Amino acid sequence: MKNLGTAIQSLGLLKGGTELPRDISDRLKSLAASESPRLGDGPTQIYLRSLVFRKGILFGAARDDQGKVLFCAAGEQPSSGLGELRLARQPAPEGMWVATAEHSSENARALHRLFPWTKPVSLREKRTTIGMGDRLGLATPGHIRAARHYAVSPVLAQQSVRENDFIGRTYEDVVTNATWGVFQEGYRGGYGADGDHLKNLASIDVALAAAMPMVTLDLTEVMRPEVAEWTPGEVEQGFSELDGTFRQRVEAEYSGQTFTIGESSGDEVSLSLDPLEARRCAVMYGPALAFSREVNDYIDSATGGAYDLEISIDETTTPTLPEHHLFIARELQHRGVLVNSLAPRFIGEFQKGVDYIGDIDEFEKQFRVHCLIAREFGGYKVSVHSGSDKFAVFPVVGRETGMRLHLKTSGTSWLEGLRTLALYDPQTYRSIHAFATEYYPTALTHYHITADFDSIRPLDQVSDAELPQYLEHVAARQMLHISYGGVLRNRAMAERLYASLHLLEEEHARVLEAHFKRHIGGLGVPHT
Repeated sequence: MKNLGTAIQSLGLLKGGTELPRDISDRLKSLAASESPRLGDGPTQIYLRSLVFRKGILFGAARDDQGKVLFCAAGEQPSSGLGELRLARQPAPEGMWVATAEHSSENARALHRLFPWTKPVSLREKRTTIGMGDRLGLATPGHIRAARHYAVSPVLAQQSVRENDFIGRTYEDVVTNATWGVFQEGYRGGYGADGDHLKNLASIDVALAAAMPMVTLDLTEVMRPEVAEWTPGEVEQGFSELDGTFRQRVEAEYSGQTFTIGESSGDEVSLSLDPLEARRCAVMYGPALAFSREVNDYIDSATGGAYDLEISIDETTTPTLPEHHLFIARELQHRGVLVNSLAPRFIGEFQKGVDYIGDIDEFEKQFRVHCLIAREFGGYKVSVHSGSDKFAVFPVVGRETGMRLHLKTSGTSWLEGLRTLALYDPQTYRSIHAFATEYYPTALTHYHITADFDSIRPLDQVSDAELPQYLEHVAARQMLHISYGGVLRNRAMAERLYASLHLLEEEHARVLEAHFKRHIGGLGVPHT
């Protein structure tokens, strides 16, 4: 990276080679708060918010038009204090030593040890958390800039196995990208990393090995949703095959029982389970609940207790009945499963990348009951999946949860990357849009979308100035949203996209920051 040493020297932070001026603390705070997060108009720029001084060494992040590095600078080569970073010596002015480290997974792990605030942590004790999926690995700076304005804790590394498979990433890649973004922004507020929609212990092991302390346990493959349609005779037969001790407890604690919740808040609700429905719940959820306990104990042992377990029961075709949520919540509590958050399937449509589809009044009525159940049986966060762009229900979600919530977003950051291209690099956007127009029927085999794709204006009828309007059009958003796998698997197209967004880094971050402020502010999260 040309002229890096000169750029570092221009900071004026190294005095006598190894010491910082007395006013370094104030100077660094001033730099970090500046409107422009980078220093230098030439080919090499330094990220001001990244600067940190440790054991006589100045660490920071730098970039040029080709890429980014971590740098270390001192008056002379240090004998210690560099940890396990894999460094390459760089040319530097007389009286200065400079070395750089690539943005590799190995160096990210070394950075975790040097600066523990760059490593993901459990957010179990945090009241309001937001999952900020980042399919490109470029969105962390924009995510952080939005989160800094609010009393919210970001989950900056979040990806499902399916998404990784679609685009050829690994969990280690996801955490690595977030790590470098955190260092670049000098963010020390603590962030999470979520192995999303994991279904078995083997995939959980992969996520834990990548330093992901949050596991979203998808119970789809161990739940039995078909039981909802069974006849009474079939339910009785299935119930008779369950463990005897479990059957006895279901009969004693649920069969014919009425549960009153919300008394302490003055929002009292009664939920009843007749004998047939109690047995139906036992057959539907019994194996999944047993597996939840197995997973909880496994993660607890593997992490020494520093983990966030989310239970996902939202991957079904029908909404989660409040009575069923109550059964699940009580059973998880009985089994000692330390639930950090739970995601029911809510009424209405939570389709990808667009606003809520459904009756908002009815959503509010049922959502309130789900929140009461969460408070009554464990005090876990209510988690809203596919939460991207659900602006119509955000006020309800924030109010009814009392901000004890987890909002999970994913594809909206990908779409904001495309918005950046539509605004500043129309030719690259056009190539991606044209590809998506041909590819989306393939993507539809993996996603539930009800958009009218015929309503999308043909690309050749849209001027460059009008391109951002596609990102406001429901069908176009969904087409672009679900086509990410094909785009990023197309090597030439992906390289062009990444090169453009690297050059447009600040524009991209501003677009993301504004978008996530709408999300977090829409929930009513207090400003910091």
